[in-house]
Amino acid sequence: MVLDEQARAFIAEVEAAGVPPIQTMDPVVVRALQQNFVPRLSGALEQVAGVEDHAIAGPSGPLPLRIYTPESKPRGILVYLHGGGWVIGSLDTADAACRALARRTPCIVVSVGYRLAPEHKFPAAIDDAVRATSWVAANAERLGVDPTRVAIGGDSAGGALAAAVTLDAREREGPPLRFAMLVYPAADFKLDRPSYRTYGSGCLITTEEVRWYWESYLRSPQDATSEFACPLRAASLRGLPPALVLLAECDPIRDEAEAYANRLRADGVPVQTMLYEGMIHGFFTMPGVMDRARVAYDHAAEALRRAFL
Repeated sequence: MVLDEQARAFIAEVEAAGVPPIQTMDPVVVRALQQNFVPRLSGALEQVAGVEDHAIAGPSGPLPLRIYTPESKPRGILVYLHGGGWVIGSLDTADAACRALARRTPCIVVSVGYRLAPEHKFPAAIDDAVRATSWVAANAERLGVDPTRVAIGGDSAGGALAAAVTLDAREREGPPLRFAMLVYPAADFKLDRPSYRTYGSGCLITTEEVRWYWESYLRSPQDATSEFACPLRAASLRGLPPALVLLAECDPIRDEAEAYANRLRADGVPVQTMLYEGMIHGFFTMPGVMDRARVAYDHAAEALRRAFL
């Protein structure tokens, strides 16, 4: 295992700060702690023409959205779902990535503040993601974009939610999604793949932490049999939109994310994978400390541009 120098330095910084293991803390405390790290992790924010906080009627009350408008004419709309193990993360933690994608593609990005576990367990986050995506598709013209140019994306738990939205759209004849941008998606509650043994400690996120996220999210082990919780367990992935799957090398969930990409490919879905050597889970939303995050934004923006043609 060869960690990138910036990744190694950030891990040392977290360890020096004496941050306890995530799974030993109350989720509310973890969220507050994460919020304190946002300015450091985000770095200098990329400028866009506008950022608007909005709310729509969700399945269980107001559903917060943050809408990013690029300076150039938008090619499409990306619905973005933040990471954080379904337990932490927020519109703020995804802010840097959403700005970068809106500016570089260019496209409108709609970031979704879905309900978090354990207060709101599976399938609450998926219900919110589906509702937000439906709203975006219905309001695309008002936002100035062709409604056939809607893509879905997210990182980690958000990548899993994005995959679930594509499955829901296929099964229920929902919005015709043009593309899926999946950043190291958490695709299966099966923590025995080789990447958990290789990268499950010493790479910021640990196997124990991942287990805590899943157990906080699911109502019972039975939920893990659902393709909407674990997209890798879907009987078929045929008919899903073309996808880009970004992988971090030194990431315990790397193998399941790569397995999902391989399943898509085997089921006839056009898919591109990109592996970022030496990178750790979470790097995509850490441009303030990981230069490779901005490289990943370039790659993702190029894929989105092609998808929106």
